[in-house]
Amino acid sequence: MSVSLVSHTFFNVSMGIYLLAFLGYLIAAASQNKKIGILPTSSLIIGLIIHSIGLVLRWQETHQTGYGYVPLSNMYESLVFFSWTIVLIYLIIEFKYNHKIIGAFVTPFAFLALALTSIIPTNIKPTITPLMPALQSNWLTIHVTTCFFGYAAFAVSFGISILYLIRDRKGVREEGGKWLPSLSILDEINYKSIVIGFPMLSLGIITGAAWANYAWGSYWSWDPKETWSLITWFIYAAFLHARITKDWRGRKAAILSIIGFVAVMFTYFGVNYILSGLHSYA
Repeated sequence: MSVSLVSHTFFNVSMGIYLLAFLGYLIAAASQNKKIGILPTSSLIIGLIIHSIGLVLRWQETHQTGYGYVPLSNMYESLVFFSWTIVLIYLIIEFKYNHKIIGAFVTPFAFLALALTSIIPTNIKPTITPLMPALQSNWLTIHVTTCFFGYAAFAVSFGISILYLIRDRKGVREEGGKWLPSLSILDEINYKSIVIGFPMLSLGIITGAAWANYAWGSYWSWDPKETWSLITWFIYAAFLHARITKDWRGRKAAILSIIGFVAVMFTYFGVNYILSGLHSYA
């Protein structure tokens, strides 16, 4: 049974809004005008609302086809959800710290995640198809949701780390202002983002193990996806350990955060397209 995929249109609209929000953050940072700064944030909120409606519609469309599942089952749906979580977590951080320039370093990831759903039509399709047996489980929602909230928090920390290194390289060490946060503030936000992401990734790995036992009869099989998830977990665990025990801050922490996100991206994309394993369908 085929249905009209209205949700795809909503995702495309939100993608365009995220691009405009990114440009708005750049203009706001350059002008340092408070009134202009309201516009990209407002746009991002509108984009998130439209994006959320699209997710609900996608879920309804799966039921209209007769398959009826939470839309988190393939690369297309995961990219859509990844983008949504990035925007949500970023907005929470922006409302807490009110440093809009960070948006210029984070919103591109939300835009690019949605853009990828159109750029790679061979492997990423909006078409709704029946789930393979291993995915027909409530563990799908729990596992994927926790993992991607962790990934999104790490994407935010990556953007903040890039901004930190740019400021640090230029030797701008004075206390920042409303538009340009100080290095200490950037370091704090980077840490807080990883504090959000690490327990979510941990839950993702735990629920993934429970799901693997349900689907394949084994909690851990050293599948490439499992192995790289564990490598990523160790990188961020090292970050937090160094921070807590050695008070590791600044440039070294930013670099480790960047390394961690590279591992996240390889876990997400590299395993699916380079390595073969039980998760290749994703």
